[in-house]
Amino acid sequence: MEIIVKGARVAVDAEGYLVDPGDWNESVALALAQSEGLVLEDDHWVVIRFMRGFFEERQVAPDVRFAIRHLADQGMGAKARARLFELFPYGYVKQACKVAGMRRPRGWSTG
Repeated sequence: MEIIVKGARVAVDAEGYLVDPGDWNESVALALAQSEGLVLEDDHWVVIRFMRGFFEERQVAPDVRFAIRHLADQGMGAKARARLFELFPYGYVKQACKVAGMRRPRGWSTG
C-alpha cells in the first residue's frame, strides 16, 4: 500500500503505518494525521518532534511514558497524560506513533 504526498509515493503497511520511518517528513505527518481525522496543532507537533528526535537518536519509538514525561517537562505537569490522549484520542500507538512515522510497535498495547 502507499499514500501520495506532494506527488511522491510513500509506502505504508495495511494499517497505514510507514514501512520505512526514513520516509517521514512534516508533509507526510500532515497526510497521516488527516487519515486519522486529526488537525495538527502546536501541542501535536511538540509530541511528534519529541518522538522523531527520540527515534533518530535511539532507532526505536519512545514508549508513551517518555512522551508524557516530555509534555510534563514542557509545562503541562500532572495534566500531561490527559493532554496526550486529548491530542491523540484513539491512542498513542494508533495515532501518535503513526503520525510521527513510526512502524507499529508490535509489543505494545493500543494505549
